[in-house]
Amino acid sequence: MDFKNTPLLTSHQQLGASLAPFGGWFMPIYYKGIIEEHHWSRSHCSIFDICHMGEFIIQGGYKETGLDKIVTMNLKEMPVSSCRYGFMLNDQGGIIDDLIVYRIEQEEWMLVVNASTTDKDEEHIRKNLSWPAHFKNLSSQISKLDLQGPESYRVLKSFTGDRIKSLCYYTFSEFPIDGQEYLISRTGYTGELGYEIYATVGHVQRLWDIFIKDALVRPAGLGARDTLRLEMGYPLYGHELNDDISPYQAGLMRFVDLNKDFIGKDALLKQKKNFSGKKLVGLLSANRRSPREGYKIYLKGEQIGYISSGSFSPSLNCGIALGYVDCRFRSPGTAVEIINDKIKIEAKIVEAPFYKKGTVKK
Repeated sequence: MDFKNTPLLTSHQQLGASLAPFGGWFMPIYYKGIIEEHHWSRSHCSIFDICHMGEFIIQGGYKETGLDKIVTMNLKEMPVSSCRYGFMLNDQGGIIDDLIVYRIEQEEWMLVVNASTTDKDEEHIRKNLSWPAHFKNLSSQISKLDLQGPESYRVLKSFTGDRIKSLCYYTFSEFPIDGQEYLISRTGYTGELGYEIYATVGHVQRLWDIFIKDALVRPAGLGARDTLRLEMGYPLYGHELNDDISPYQAGLMRFVDLNKDFIGKDALLKQKKNFSGKKLVGLLSANRRSPREGYKIYLKGEQIGYISSGSFSPSLNCGIALGYVDCRFRSPGTAVEIINDKIKIEAKIVEAPFYKKGTVKK
């Protein structure tokens, strides 16, 4: 990959972004600052460059192709122009990836996957698809921009017209922007009202430039995206989720349809019947000190778990974290200590989300 040709790289540099290489792209960590971008996203509208995500197209019936067994969500009952969040699992019930499936047509699907897992996802899908499935990896051809924040509807409406109001949570359609049609969905990863706009690599720069001229829109980087999702208790692959963690351990069984067959189902059923391992919890610091990934969680001097993600919460003005603890000690209100070398943070176990004023479904 020639990083000089990375979409939006020049624009990010002109805006003073702090950049880091990510899966073959240079991605912005922040522009003016993580906290400032976080607050703007909660109150107005931010634009995020998410061009690094992976996109697959699969053509064929959900049963005939074997797609239904590859993912955990119910594909049969998905209407065209709807999307659903779920998982691809291995035989042990571990999460190969979390993803969103879009039903483009009755027998056409788009899978949006994480950048870091795109290659292994493709290998897993190709291995388990059946004829007459047609599979295409369009990750290098499709780019994605996210508009997130309470003002995102107002911003999009000024470009697309009133019809954008018809876009319900976890649905999508095509809308015109400056004479070009774009697939726009409404899901979100910040807890605020938000939209995802899919464009070809050749059009994404033009689209970015159009939005960034709006006074309500400011760019935000992956740093703010992480603090926003953490305040909502949303998992991140490679932190809360991996090949050794199951949806049951992560508290995400609502995205698993046990009424159908899929890879890893038997392992999940065994876990539900007899489980004594670690489960995901939220942790709220007693002050501004922020737990970090890898810090250990103690109860009365005994280690009971570890932090998978942690940060200062700009909205709550304290430290927050997600972590895995022995399921015997996961009750909300349990007082714990989070320790790393000489750092000791008093905290308590709480239920996510930490931030409860989001506009995501309004």
